[in-house]
Amino acid sequence: RCRFGALTAIVTAGSPGPPTVGFVAGKKIGSAVRRNRAKRRLRAAAARSTLKPDTVYVLIADRGVLTAKFEQLVDWINSAAATDVVEEVR
Repeated sequence: RCRFGALTAIVTAGSPGPPTVGFVAGKKIGSAVRRNRAKRRLRAAAARSTLKPDTVYVLIADRGVLTAKFEQLVDWINSAAATDVVEEVR
């Protein structure tokens, strides 16, 4: 796990092929409308990011994802993709 601004990323090795990305927005963020908005923003930012193939990313949103500039979200995701953090999956 690594923290980048208002985003926590879990990065691990995945199956061969394109990167797999999961999005999580917990109830700490607020109502369902806010959680869905946070996930939509993360999806759009991940689509513009350079993610490594054969890798699984889980992006966990914090409240700051709702107010951060879109370019900042893309930078956070790119930073997560640039790290070689691999968490053992059990």
